[in-house]
Amino acid sequence: MNQRLNLSAGPHIRDRWTTPFIMMIVLIALVPAAAVGVVVHWVKFHSLNALWIILASIGSAVLTELLFCLATRRKITIWDGSAAVTGMLLALCLSPETPIVLPIVGSVFAILVVKCLFGGLGKNFINPALAARCFLLLSFSNGMTNYPGVNAMGVDALSSATPVAMLKAGSMVNVTRMFLGTAGGVIGSSILALLIGGLVLWGLDIIHGEICFSVVGGFTLCLALFGGHGFDPAFLAAHLCSGGVIMGAFFMATDYTTSPVSRLGQLVYGCLIGVLGALFRLLGKSADSFSYSIIIANLFTPLIDLYIVPKPYAYRKSAIDKAAGVVKQPLLKRIPKPVIALTIIAMLAGVALSSVFSMTKEPIEANELAKKRQSYTVVCENAADFREIDSAQKALDELDGGTYGGSKFGTTTIDEVLEAVDANGNTVGYVFAITNRNAYNPPLKLALGVDPDGKILKIAFIELNETPGKGSKADEPAFKDQFVGKTDASAVDTMSGATVTSKAVLNAVNAGLDFFQSVIMEGGN
Repeated sequence: MNQRLNLSAGPHIRDRWTTPFIMMIVLIALVPAAAVGVVVHWVKFHSLNALWIILASIGSAVLTELLFCLATRRKITIWDGSAAVTGMLLALCLSPETPIVLPIVGSVFAILVVKCLFGGLGKNFINPALAARCFLLLSFSNGMTNYPGVNAMGVDALSSATPVAMLKAGSMVNVTRMFLGTAGGVIGSSILALLIGGLVLWGLDIIHGEICFSVVGGFTLCLALFGGHGFDPAFLAAHLCSGGVIMGAFFMATDYTTSPVSRLGQLVYGCLIGVLGALFRLLGKSADSFSYSIIIANLFTPLIDLYIVPKPYAYRKSAIDKAAGVVKQPLLKRIPKPVIALTIIAMLAGVALSSVFSMTKEPIEANELAKKRQSYTVVCENAADFREIDSAQKALDELDGGTYGGSKFGTTTIDEVLEAVDANGNTVGYVFAITNRNAYNPPLKLALGVDPDGKILKIAFIELNETPGKGSKADEPAFKDQFVGKTDASAVDTMSGATVTSKAVLNAVNAGLDFFQSVIMEGGN
């Protein structure tokens, strides 16, 4: 029997291509962005966190759908590929430094709550991947804002921000690096790779140009009119290359189930997303606002389909309604109540997230600064003040948050280097903020104090997440006091039962000592 004659819930067959084939093509189109994210994080930090996040997200999504089908005795649907696409999209929206548990939780939420509990493929009312991302942002904000190359202890708190957060604060960004995907942020941040995949989908007519191009057009036009910079190409390009605009336009907004059917409806839908995204970007406090614009537009899709219907040939809708005896109801009665309720909920969630971000930003920055200063005072007790060193800052700028010394010191980054001076302005030592990502529970962050001769004054931990009773012993005097007076940490005895933690600390300290000898001493400071 011809399956195309069967009546069933959407998405309905409108083409010879099957759902598994379309999902396979979408996955292939996402591979370039995923590959760039994994390679960039590996080159800069010698870490495969990005790859593990992608695999965990996809695996959790597929497994959740499989278990749901088995538990409810339904047909196994994992072979259509939709769960894998959801997992991939969610992973690309996350930072490579996101705790591995979050993509797992997010994938379970996307598949179980947003997709399966609403009837499965074709019956979800909003994009599952975006719903999961917003859920994680609201529920686990700390884990969702942990980005690579971050100086979380630095005086300039913007160094820990994504490019879009820096744009909102008025800071300069490197558009070329953003376009290539090397500027930090989420795993799928390469605009070039996303455009390649998106244009392939558009060329194969898998996604509709009315949606993706109207999203980009509406966003750009609104920013040009109300952004305060006019049609400045650099300003507009920077915003287009940040904040998930391209991924949202080509891969999220074009979801068949949550987007309108008619071409005109798709144009209206895309413009709505673009305008909302631009307004949230300009007026909101949160850097992660484009997701909410797509979700809100998803909720308006039934309304768009209700009022924008292609006219049958030689018929007028009013004549059809009159012949059928249809009586028009007031507008509010014709809008489905779930659409109204969910729209209000989504708007309130966006306002709540923006408000929380605004209220907590300054206290968080103040706490980080106080914590950093306290650690620096501990490792250099005679210091009355700390000031930047030109040669050290130049070297840090060249490193750009990347691993110091290649693989010589493991995955270690030098976050900050300051000169410690007494009340008379005399140099009494140097302090370093150093991060190592090879600890048992990374990241491990410590402050290192060195006297003018290159001998270790003290070390103090700024962030230590190691196992209680084992790796946590690194913060005890029996281990830390061994470093005092040494010019090479290699001679320090490791902790029994905590070899990984010990090596992480030794690598971090030796990286700081090497930086002191090769940069500060040779720089003449």
